Formats: sequence, C-alpha cells, structure tokens
Amino acid sequence: MWPDRRVLDLLKIDLPIIQAPMAGSSDAELAIAVAEAGGLGSLPCALLSVDQIRAAYQVIRQRTARPVNLNFFCHAAPIVDAKRDEVWRNRLQRYYQELELDPSAKTPFPMRAPFDAQMCALVEELQPPIVSFHFGLPPQNLLARVKAAGATVLSSATTVEEARWLEHEGADAVIAQGFEAGGHRGMFLTSDLSTQIGTFALVPQIVDAVRVPVVASGGIADARGIVAALALGAAAVQIGTAYLRCPEAKTSALHRAALASANDDDTVLTNVFTGRPARGIANRFVREQGPISEAAPPFPLATNASLPLRLKAEGRNSIDFSPLWSGQAGRLARPVPARQLTTQLAEEALSRLRR
Repeated sequence: MWPDRRVLDLLKIDLPIIQAPMAGSSDAELAIAVAEAGGLGSLPCALLSVDQIRAAYQVIRQRTARPVNLNFFCHAAPIVDAKRDEVWRNRLQRYYQELELDPSAKTPFPMRAPFDAQMCALVEELQPPIVSFHFGLPPQNLLARVKAAGATVLSSATTVEEARWLEHEGADAVIAQGFEAGGHRGMFLTSDLSTQIGTFALVPQIVDAVRVPVVASGGIADARGIVAALALGAAAVQIGTAYLRCPEAKTSALHRAALASANDDDTVLTNVFTGRPARGIANRFVREQGPISEAAPPFPLATNASLPLRLKAEGRNSIDFSPLWSGQAGRLARPVPARQLTTQLAEEALSRLRR
C-alpha cells in the first residue's frame, strides 16, 4: 500500500513512521506504544547510564516484540574552560539572586555523554535491531562493532554534504532533518546556522544525492506532511513534536501547556540551555540571553548553570528557564494516546495517497 517500502523492509516495520528519540521527553512507554502501532519506537539514551538503558530495554522487550531503536549522541566530548564557565555564570548571577539560589551550589544532572566503548559493549549485549545516532557517527571501530551486533544504523543529516558523508561512512539510512525540526540540530560538518535548510527543500536533494533510503524529519505532524514528504522521495518520516502531548510522553505539565498555546512563530533556535542550537518555544531566558549566545559554554556544559534555574522556577510553576523543545508545527500536535496517533496518521496519509 505504501509507495516506497525500503524503510519498511529495512527496519521490519509496518508503517513508515519513526518516533523521534526525544531525550528527557520520552522513554520506554512512548517507544512501546509507537512500536505496537506498527511504527518504529525509539528510546533516547543520551541522558541514561548503561544500567538505565539496560533496564529500559528489558521493559521494552517484555512488552513488545516489535522493532525498537536505541538512539545515541556522537558529539565530541567538550573541553572544560573554567574562565568561559565563570563568564557565563556571571551573566546568570541576577537570575540566581532572583530565585534565591546559591550560585556556588552544585546541582547533579545527567550529562549527555557521547557514544563510547562502554555504550558499544551494551549494544553488543542487548543486540537491538536498530541503532540511530545524532551529530554524525561514532568512530569506525565502534560503528563496525554496532553493525556486527546486527543493528541497522540510522543517523541525521542537515545538509546534502552530511548525508553523503553518512552514506560513505556506513549509515544504512539517512534522516534528513530540516530547519523546522524541534530539539537539537543534528549538524556535524558545519556550525553555520544561516546555511541550514528547510525540510521540503532538503529531502529531495538528499534523495538525489544518496542511494540509501531517506527519512524526512522536521515540521511533519499530520498526514499532509507525511504525504508531502513521500512525494518528495522520502521512504518514511520521523515525527517528534506531535508525540509530546501524548499521555505516554514524559512532557511536563508546563511544557504541555506551552505547546497547546504556542503560535506558529513562537519557536526559535537557541543554544542558551545546553550550548548547542536546538529549536524550542521562546521564553524569558531565551529572549534575554539569546537566542544564540557566544558566551554559552560548549554542549552540553551550558546545562550546568541553567538547570538549577529551571528546577527552581518550575517549582514555582514558571517556564521562564525551561527548555520547551518544539518544532515549527507544534500547533498540529494532538493530545491522544501514541498508539492511536500513530495509527491515525498512517490511515489519514494512506487515504490521501489513494485520492
């Protein structure tokens, strides 16, 4: 029934819908629901320890036999610059005073660690059918081990050059992440945001440039977007923001309310939360310190200073310092169960394709 079965056959799924792995906003529950509907559920692993990933994957395997994707980050580990960190903290000093926080107090938080030998050993142990990466691919010796463990490998590209690089290095499919996408940009061969491309200009150019299947991502939240992506040559779509209002998502009540009331032009790309450009709904912190600040420490070190502000403000029912990740099509998100949403999206897309 679907015009291009390459991703369906490659990933052994029924529907050309991949749930985007959204670290901090999704876990095993969302992955299971999407997988049971016939799409590809994803478990974001960037904020999890080895033991946490193992436990979450065991829950997944207990509740579904369908394919599920484990997602990892591949950024270079940052070099700590004490002077830069001090400058950044000084810029945020007034917020600490306002919220009655001790700026010298240490707030433990899960560090977004790049994929390494320890995580690779876990993949070899768990043998997930699909592993995806963000910010490129791991070193060839680790990638070879992932593939030898039987995993199909996906990764995100934000330019044609990145897509070609991914194919050359061994990716089995490329996720074309357009400018509209929520969360962190997957860019890894460039840091120039001004050259980033919209989804529906990027997808056909990547389709023409690589032989592996292409998955469209960014600004796709309903059947119209799915059909448009398929018409441009994508073999499947990856959807993130549309799932954030599902009950299985870990999205906070404050974040859900912001998504429900956001306008089409309320999102921006900002680096003030983590040190790397990511799309979210603009709030006070973004407007006053960014959206893009050269003073922010490199990813993910900027989180050290911003997280205490977030936690204290949210305790006061405020979103002033919260990263409200969202794509540009956030208004299309539906507050329905993820399995139902996945099925509806597929049925509505097929109905449009038959017209």
